[in-house]
Amino acid sequence: MNKQNKNLYCVIMAGGVGTRFWPVSRQQRPKQFLDILGTGRTLLQQTFDRFVKIMPEENILIVTNKSYRALVSEQLPGILDHQVLLEPSRRNTAPCIAYALSKIGSKNPDANVVVAPSDHLILKEDAFLEQVMKGFLFSENNAAIVTLGIRPSRPDTGYGYIQYIQEDSNSEVSKVKTFTEKPNAELAKSFLNSGEFLWNSGLFITTSKVMLHAFQKYLPDMYQVFQDGASNYYTEKEASFLELAYAQCTNISIDYGIIEKADNVYVIPSEFGWSDLGTWGSLYENSVRDPNDNAVVGRKTMLYDSKNCIINMPNDKLVVLHGLDGYIVVESDGILLICKKDSEQEIRQMVSNVKAQRGEEYI
Repeated sequence: MNKQNKNLYCVIMAGGVGTRFWPVSRQQRPKQFLDILGTGRTLLQQTFDRFVKIMPEENILIVTNKSYRALVSEQLPGILDHQVLLEPSRRNTAPCIAYALSKIGSKNPDANVVVAPSDHLILKEDAFLEQVMKGFLFSENNAAIVTLGIRPSRPDTGYGYIQYIQEDSNSEVSKVKTFTEKPNAELAKSFLNSGEFLWNSGLFITTSKVMLHAFQKYLPDMYQVFQDGASNYYTEKEASFLELAYAQCTNISIDYGIIEKADNVYVIPSEFGWSDLGTWGSLYENSVRDPNDNAVVGRKTMLYDSKNCIINMPNDKLVVLHGLDGYIVVESDGILLICKKDSEQEIRQMVSNVKAQRGEEYI
């Protein structure tokens, strides 16, 4: 792997709030800034560590909300100011990618870029980086947007799916046919059985030229905003320009705005021990469990006649639990959540209710 290739870039999206990991993930310190896996490195740090193996460190950019600037500096102390792209407001993923690719392209029109979420689990890093490099090679030689699709192991309803066409059995890159957002259980089973579908990892690789052309075609107003402001990049005027730019941007995801519409999207079917760590349940699936299938964080936690639970408690708190089956029990900063695992999709609504009834301080 050629770390010296100056045209390889990475954009790490790190602006989300991680509501479904409440109360551990909070607005002041969302899940990407937490060591939620107990490895000694936060999810953001692990993501940065991964990509620095295959490209120059100065070519890795972090896009995050301006309120998280201090957290990024604290966790990635060597990072330079121009590598941290500070969004003035949350507008979903399309504006942050338009901004990042416009900024990169203004300096290096030959940039080949991987765009990655900051909070995913990758167990087989060598296999992952091998697939990323295949994506770079393909995007360099084809006017394409390349995604990494995960071979599904179960009919999961929490992921988006990619249907692909394998025209050449010798090729590792296939044309994408359709995207489907989170399906119901019956549809997910049919996807799995067909063998034509992959989980959507949310990660893609393309050149700045190709992606900016896609913005020009599918989101022309957003494209124009960031092109018109190109003279502000890498200057003291960048922050004030962004305030105006984001006020003009639609709140839209890159998937819905561009990738699901474009006709030059390809996928590399992959297996590298991936999870998007979107929920407590996904963390449970990737945690070490005791003989009763409990995943426990907290040195003073005592369980009796309990199974299939995920428990996350501060190390200094004595917790005694009896007779629970399939529960999430989490305490953080004086907030306690007890919720059935199969109801975890309701946590986002619970957080919304807490905000409305108890105030911002608990969010």
